[in-house]
Amino acid sequence: MSIERLLKAQQQENQEIVDAILGDGSHPDADYTIEHHFSSTNFERLEKAAVDAFKSGFEVNDAEEMELDDGSVIYCFDAVASHKLEVELLDQACEALLTLAAKQKVDYDGWGTYFIDENGDEVRDEEFEDEDEEDIIH
Repeated sequence: MSIERLLKAQQQENQEIVDAILGDGSHPDADYTIEHHFSSTNFERLEKAAVDAFKSGFEVNDAEEMELDDGSVIYCFDAVASHKLEVELLDQACEALLTLAAKQKVDYDGWGTYFIDENGDEVRDEEFEDEDEEDIIH
């Protein structure tokens, strides 16, 4: 799929996610920790993507190795930013990160964040988790 088509789909998803999180009562004016997910079967490509994300101003966590259900291995990392939960900001970040992923031939797997209560605190308990999800809302 072309970058333009991926970006259009991601922009639609960005709007849907923001609407859902805010619709569930998450604090609209808080700063959110946004975790953009990357993966690849090629560690060197993933490492180059992490360097590019860092140079673009994102905090980058250490790459992790994950075994998939079929026994294959992928590597992944998150590029993290903190800002308001605004679709325009997410669209800009996603465009830059989709372009970066295409350049390095890795997968951009979208983003997630945490629910923020009326006190401005991230909620990471089971109240807001799906059965198959961990702490993050996608």
